[in-house]
Amino acid sequence: MIAPGHKVTIVLPTRNEGGGIARVIEQVRPWGDEVLVVDGHSTDDTRQIAESAGARVVLDGGRGKGDGVRTALREAAHPVVCFFDADGSHEPADIPNLLAPLSLGIADLVIGSRATGGSDEFRMDFEHSFRQWGSQFATWMVNVRWRANLTDILNGFRAGFRDKLLALHMNSNHFDIEPEMVMKALKKGLRVVEVPSHEYERAWGKSKLATSSSWRFLLRLARDIV
Repeated sequence: MIAPGHKVTIVLPTRNEGGGIARVIEQVRPWGDEVLVVDGHSTDDTRQIAESAGARVVLDGGRGKGDGVRTALREAAHPVVCFFDADGSHEPADIPNLLAPLSLGIADLVIGSRATGGSDEFRMDFEHSFRQWGSQFATWMVNVRWRANLTDILNGFRAGFRDKLLALHMNSNHFDIEPEMVMKALKKGLRVVEVPSHEYERAWGKSKLATSSSWRFLLRLARDIV
């Protein structure tokens, strides 16, 4: 609980994360009042393992991460939701820092910034450099449009008030849910802040975000930045 009346649901969006989902559930459990696993129709034993580890498990519509985020906002039992990737790339000890601005009443949406907290995922090969450039470009565009001072609008590690995020009426089905959430929050005048957060390399499995899907982010920018 971050403050009286503000219990926390920690959301783990998953798809085929059986290799480590139990470990992540145990790591995040001390920081929330509920652990909610939103599964994107895994073909491995992710759901069974998550239930055995004590998480509440629900299925999304099977359309992608954005669908999972919307499902989580509908299903979460508590007023504050904290989204935490299920691949072992986030630092559980960063959760209290992420929740603090909500508890202090100075934010409606808080994003963990890899730009200020560091990332082990950055490499100088083409794919990683392209993703880094794309993230910086998208963040720059958002900052220019709304006179913001953000550094990392694409990080999935974030927390906010459930009712305010539901009111954004997000429609992305894929990973572009993350910039959509930030842009629509800024449009509505919500207070969006960042805290440093370190990113580790994925501990198991394969990334679900293909570089070839970058066009979705560009389309989302063009759609929502106007």
